[in-house]
Amino acid sequence: MAYKISNDCVACGTCIDECPMGAISEGDIYSINPDECTECGTCASVCPSGAISL
Repeated sequence: MAYKISNDCVACGTCIDECPMGAISEGDIYSINPDECTECGTCASVCPSGAISL
């Protein structure tokens, strides 16, 4: 089960640079490619809005 980004995302860009797999894509609300996500949790730990969860 990959991490997901909720509508609480403010598209700040913090998570993109932290993802070691490059699984996060930019947009109005960022998205995580479930096929590339390794569930490391790095993105969730740095998200200032708490928008990322399993």
